[in-house]
Amino acid sequence: MTQVFNEAGVVYPATVLRVEPGIVSQVKTVEKDGYAAVQIASGATKEKRMSRAQVGHLGGAYARVREYRPRRAGETIEAVEKGSAVTVDMFAVGDIVTVSAISKSKGFQGVVKRHGFHGDKASHGRKHSMRAPGSIGGGGRDGGRVIKGMRMAGRMGGDRVTVKNLKVVAVDPASNLLLISGAVPGRPGTVVEIRGA
Repeated sequence: MTQVFNEAGVVYPATVLRVEPGIVSQVKTVEKDGYAAVQIASGATKEKRMSRAQVGHLGGAYARVREYRPRRAGETIEAVEKGSAVTVDMFAVGDIVTVSAISKSKGFQGVVKRHGFHGDKASHGRKHSMRAPGSIGGGGRDGGRVIKGMRMAGRMGGDRVTVKNLKVVAVDPASNLLLISGAVPGRPGTVVEIRGA
């Protein structure tokens, strides 16, 4: 992350994303495929890691293939052509985008870190129970049962996280860089999906 100043001198916290140029490898139609979608290939890789059929279909050796369907009513993909480039030029300063990625994995964590429990008082003889979850059984008729969805310790992170309404603060086509205001899920090197809001 970094910070960016606009013309008025207002500072924005920003995340720098490197946008790998991709190509439209296939345009699916309702008549031929049963649904409308655009298939985009990105991320260069070695040709020996792919089958000849994949290389022929994609028009080159690409590490990632992703498919996008029209999301809004009336949205069409007729204007998209196979082989057209997908670059950082598609975005402009001020655009509102939605960003999705796999969040940082944090392993097995307790309830304080995972769910934000406050923990117990650290006084009056408390020695080992400050970060303990406390009671997990309910009272009443079935008090001996732990109800479904009880917040407890467990694996944290490594989930697909979507952050909406982020603003594009800078676009650098020469370096294929995109600066987005605010934080983006994932660690450095995570593959991030950027969609127009």
